Amino acid sequence: VPAISYEIIIIDDGSPDGTREVAEQLEKIYGSDRILLRPREKKLGLGTAYIHGIKHATGNYVIIMDADLSHHPKFIPEFIRKQKEGNFDIVSGTRYKGSGGVYGWDLKRKIISRGANFITQILLRPGASDLTGSFRLYRKEVLQKLIEKCVSKGYVFQMEMIVRARQLNYTVGEVPISFVDRVYGESKLGGNEIVSFLKGLLTLFATT
Repeated sequence: VPAISYEIIIIDDGSPDGTREVAEQLEKIYGSDRILLRPREKKLGLGTAYIHGIKHATGNYVIIMDADLSHHPKFIPEFIRKQKEGNFDIVSGTRYKGSGGVYGWDLKRKIISRGANFITQILLRPGASDLTGSFRLYRKEVLQKLIEKCVSKGYVFQMEMIVRARQLNYTVGEVPISFVDRVYGESKLGGNEIVSFLKGLLTLFATT
């Protein structure tokens, strides 16, 4: 990939793991034109973090990823190449196609994730193989439109983004990625999340 003009926007919702301190160090090294730290005082949810981030994004394309290295930056050139190849509105990372995969999950977590995707494929026929991942490239104006349309919270939000994209006839490309479960901290997927996921799925099924 030729030299790419980029900026990194870090949205930190007062997380206790020292994210903000690390980001501040990076800002000193790379400069505040490259590393834009945009913290918020408390956890306000993923959707609002997206809106907050877009306000500060100056480019035409936005890549959204987890900053704990569950999503590896090495895949970014592949996302960009894929976008150019098909002039896609969205390029979504997929753990369920080609060389994609998941590392560090126990069997229960894998079964839940596979099951969620399987049910979703049957009910919604979304035209993408991985609906609950958040490692994606969006055309900026498409991301803005989708956020305006989406009403879900939590786990279902990523899924709704793709379902609404299909409704609005946006094009979606896919890139196989490996997802490595976070090394520090706990992943939150308890009974409540599963129930709210199923409710959200049925709501989407009823309204799309």
